[in-house]
Amino acid sequence: MTNAATSRTDAPNPGTLTPIYWGVVAYTALGLIGGVYYRELTKAHDYLGSTQLSVVHTHLLALGTLLGLILLVLERTFALSRTAQWKPFLVAYHAGLVVTVAMLTIKGTLQVLGSAAASSPAISGISGLGHILLTVSLVLLLMGLKKRLAA
Repeated sequence: MTNAATSRTDAPNPGTLTPIYWGVVAYTALGLIGGVYYRELTKAHDYLGSTQLSVVHTHLLALGTLLGLILLVLERTFALSRTAQWKPFLVAYHAGLVVTVAMLTIKGTLQVLGSAAASSPAISGISGLGHILLTVSLVLLLMGLKKRLAA
């Protein structure tokens, strides 16, 4: 009798889990750094108002760390990397998260510094593109998962 894990054609692609893990590590580190940056910048400028910096930490930890950990389990269980949606999902997911968090950081920093540029429509538009990419990535993830559930 053959080993089921090695004979399965639907097993995860070799080397797929490790990059997901390192993505989780990176997003966790960035999330923690984002929290410290928010606290220290607002403290240094005696800023007590609301700012987009307050959600950088949570966006990175929720969308980067937690979703990444869920992806590890889903990939291990369903071999999502074997679907056509996997690579487009990863590109849209990472691009969307990076763009969204970058714009939150830029806008939040400008808010703390009291710059009028913080209300720029360009910042809102680019941030919106990041959110659109995240939405597309989640749709791709769900499409790929549906295919693997049926396999």
